[in-house]
Parts: sequence; structure tokens; C-alpha cells
Amino acid sequence: MALATCPASCGEIIQGWILGGEKLVSCPVNWYSAVEISSGTPLPQERPLVRAMVDQLLAFWHLPPALSREIRIDCHSTIPVAKGMASSTADIAATAVATARHLGHALDEATLATLCVALEPTDSTVFRALTLFDHHAGTTRIACEAPPAVDILLLESPLTLRTADYHRMARERALQDNASTLDRAWQKLQLACQQKSAALLGEAATLSAIASQTVLPKPGFTALLDIVMRCDLYGITVAHSGSVVGLLLDTRRHDVEQISGWVKEKTEAEQWPVQHLLRMVEGGVTER
Repeated sequence: MALATCPASCGEIIQGWILGGEKLVSCPVNWYSAVEISSGTPLPQERPLVRAMVDQLLAFWHLPPALSREIRIDCHSTIPVAKGMASSTADIAATAVATARHLGHALDEATLATLCVALEPTDSTVFRALTLFDHHAGTTRIACEAPPAVDILLLESPLTLRTADYHRMARERALQDNASTLDRAWQKLQLACQQKSAALLGEAATLSAIASQTVLPKPGFTALLDIVMRCDLYGITVAHSGSVVGLLLDTRRHDVEQISGWVKEKTEAEQWPVQHLLRMVEGGVTER
């Protein structure tokens, strides 16, 4: 038996047209998918992509395809699905690492990312460092220095959007129109990590979030920006291909209860009915 975990993401710190194409830097948070791989009969109700990852690994290592019928996948995750929290990436990445261990193999981050991208657009939560990543082809991987500590009040919307549906949207023109903004956001993010500045990280995320409004607008966004300013928060991050929003803060200096109250007062009740207090964490898949 082998167990591995991978974190969720509160949307992306930045996402858009960067260095000549669409790329992202995910925002890993302390909410995990845990996958256990063992010998046994496959469960009747499996998430299709986790089985696809097992089958892909067998082909990658030139093992008999029939071996898949002897591998059981137990996926334990409460990460909201289809809301931009990298739930699918967490599932398949944890599955890959747990399966590798079960079969006596190892996966480095580059190989893991390539395997995940072969199945679907992949969040950069598969990397331990904050990483600028080409989530479609996996050809760009630029790691940042360790980021500053940041807490996040995650606002969960009832709205859902499948990643595949987002990527079918006509969005390239809007992304390219915001390329200069995203270049500034990327430069700010790198500087934020170098200087361990939560304020600069928040500025980078906010620039990207504002640009994202031209592609996938979030309801009540102007009111949330006002709360960021009124409460002197670090900034705002959004799921560029989903519905969640995160308010970036420090629980030692910001009154989370007051901020939560402002969100309830200044936005429609049905827009953000659920809130979660999380923190940004190191990414990557961990064997347990």
C-alpha cells in the first residue's frame, strides 16, 4: 500500500499571457487530496482520470495493461470540484506518486508534470516551489524563491465550471490584450518572493485578478476590491478558470471576523455563501 497527498489551490496567483503564451502560477493551500494505492479489485465508482493515470503509468514503464485490474485506488478528498481549486490535478498527481511507490518506481517533478499534462491542463501545485507553468504543454517551468507567509479567506461560490469548458471559451484576444499587465504581475510576484513581501504578492495577484474580469468576471468583484482597500488587505486572488475568490491577509493583523462580515454585507448572499480560512503552503506531492 502507498499513500500520497497533493494540495488544492485557491485559484491562481497569476494567470494569463506571459512570455508568449498562456501560463499560470497556482496558489497552493492547506486542503489536500489523499490517494491510497493498494493491491486489490478496482472500486466500482472511481474518478475516471485517476484510473487513466494508473493506466498511463503502466504504459510509461512498459508494464502489462492487465495489471491495472489488480490495482485499487482509494481517493479521499473534500476539495470542491469544478470551482477552480485544482481538485483534479490534486487527484491525478497524488495517484501518480502513490502508484509509482506501490510499483517500486519514483517520479521526479518534471516527469510528474508531463504525465499530468498528458491527461488535462494541469495546475502548478504539482511543484513544491511556486512555479510559472505552461499548463497546456508543460514546456515552461520557472520556479520562484520561497514566498512570504499569507493567509487566505477563500470565498466559495455555488457556481461551477469544468476546466474543459473554460478552455473552449474564445479568450486568446482578451489574454493577449492584458499581456503587459500580466508581465508586470509576474515581475511583482518574483520580487515578492525575493523580498518575502506579502504586499507585493498581493499586488501581483490583484493585477491578474482584475485582468481576469475581461475573460471570466466574478460577481461582486468591485465590492470585494473595495473590502481589500477598506481593510488594508494584501490583495485578491481568483480562480481564472473557476468561481472561487481568495482575500489575501494576515490573521495576526487583520480581523477575519470583520472581513467576513463585510463580505456578507457588501455582496449578495447567494454569491459567496461559504467561506474557508486557509493558508498558502508549499506545493508538490508528498508520500505518506
